Order: sequence, then structure tokens, then C-alpha cells
Amino acid sequence: MKKNMKKNRRKLLRKRKPNRSIGGDIGIYILLILFGAFFALPLVYSICTAFKPLDEIYIFPPKFYVKNPTMDNFADLFNIMGQSFVPFSRYIFNSVFMTAAGTFGNVIFCSMGAYVLSKYNFPGGKAFFAMVQTALMFSVYVTQIPNYLIMTKLGWIDTYLSIIIPAFATPMGLFLMKQFMEGIPDALIEAAKIDGAKEGRIFVRIVMPMVKPAWLTLIIFSVIAIWNNRAATFIYSEELKTLPYALQQLILGGVSRAGVGAAVTLFMMIVPIAIFLMCEGNVIETMASSGIKD
Repeated sequence: MKKNMKKNRRKLLRKRKPNRSIGGDIGIYILLILFGAFFALPLVYSICTAFKPLDEIYIFPPKFYVKNPTMDNFADLFNIMGQSFVPFSRYIFNSVFMTAAGTFGNVIFCSMGAYVLSKYNFPGGKAFFAMVQTALMFSVYVTQIPNYLIMTKLGWIDTYLSIIIPAFATPMGLFLMKQFMEGIPDALIEAAKIDGAKEGRIFVRIVMPMVKPAWLTLIIFSVIAIWNNRAATFIYSEELKTLPYALQQLILGGVSRAGVGAAVTLFMMIVPIAIFLMCEGNVIETMASSGIKD
């Protein structure tokens, strides 16, 4: 069944050949290259700045590329973090643990909720999904006060749970998974039930593999959101602080730490970029599949 669906999808993509000339194709490629280079400029500039000595960082007019690359910024970063009474590895562990646990829970809970909303008709289902769509309009800053009051009542302030549990349910994740799961044929699920498969087995063995591009895309969004979370609102103990919070304190040291700040920016970009590169192909497939209508 999966092979047939992939073959049908390929046939649809082959049939939809654009009616353009060679000159039009060349023009589109040139335009895409220009836009790609434009969007890559901030990343290239951040990399170059991280290796600039202080005299090149404050030179005027500023230079885009680095003339005399140095590793002093990274050496100063690790030297300063080594002098902290909390080990640098502790901050890394806190961020990695919160990011991994929050992302895992986000994928599982959003996928299960999306499966129910997309494949079952129950009273209040449409109203609940309308609430999810409405929640997409609210910024995280709008809900910080209610979240803080809830965490206080539950006694989760200054614990990992104050960051991990709220990450389990995100409107964007639920919306993305539901829209993608609606493309799974109902006949496939019904055939599995006729063969004796239980709901859990259908969800794990059939549904989740078929929506792999969607939950890999969700992983990228979740990792970026949690990894960059300073968690300063809910966590006060220094031993539970996240890596972004600790690195931000270094930047506040004054003008002499401008190079360290550039190294911090590059250091924080490594994990989201690495996750994106690993899931890039599936993200593109998600965008392509979402635009195909039978």
C-alpha cells in the first residue's frame, strides 16, 4: 500500500510539468540563487564575526569578511565559563535535556491529538480545533503570566517540568500534524482494523511512518524554540539554568566581550542548523505534499 501511494505521488508530480521555456527556467534559477545568497548573508556574517579580533569588530566602516581570523573569542568564552562556580557542562546538560524531553513529548502528544482530530468525528471536535487555530494568533509573551500562575499552583517553579511540560502541547504542532494526517486514506486504517490491528498498533506502525516528514518538521520547530529558551521566568536556581541564559550573561560584560558575544551567537546556532540539515529533505517533502490535492 505504501509503495502504491509513493508511485501515485510520483506520477502526479511528473504529470504537473511546468509550461515554461528554457530561458524562463534559467531566469527562475538565477532568481532562486540570488534569494538564496541573500538569505545566507546573516549566517555567513555571523560565522565571520565569530573569528574576528576586537580591532576588526569595531573597525569603521565595518567589514563583512574577516582579514585575520583568530580563535581567541572561543578561547575567552571557555575560559570565562570555566571560572563559573557552576560547571559549563551543567548548563549544556540542562539545555540538552530540556530540549530532548520537550521535543519528544511535543511530537508524541501533538501526533496523538492530531490522529484523533483528523480520523474521528466526536462532539466538540471541530470547536476544539477552532480553539487551536485561534491559539496560533497568540504570542508566547501573552501567555507567560497565566503559565506562571499555573506553574506556581502546581509547584513546578524552579524545576525542569516548568519548561518541559508546556512544550508538550503547541498549537502549531497540533495544526501541522492534523493537516498532514488528513491526507492518509481512511480505507488504509479501516483495512488495518479488519486485519485485527489495535489503535495503538495502527498509530505506531502505519500512521507515524506515513507522516514522518511532518513530525521531522515539527522536531525542527520544537528544537529551535526550546533550545533558545532562556527559562529565566520559571527557573531561578543557577544549577538549573539553561545554556542561552548563561551565555547571555557573558555578553553583558561590556565592550571587551564583544568577541565572546560573537562566539556565543555562533555556538547557539550550531544545534538548530545541525537538526535542520539532518531533516532538510523531509521538510521539503512536507511542503511539497501539503500543496498536492487529489
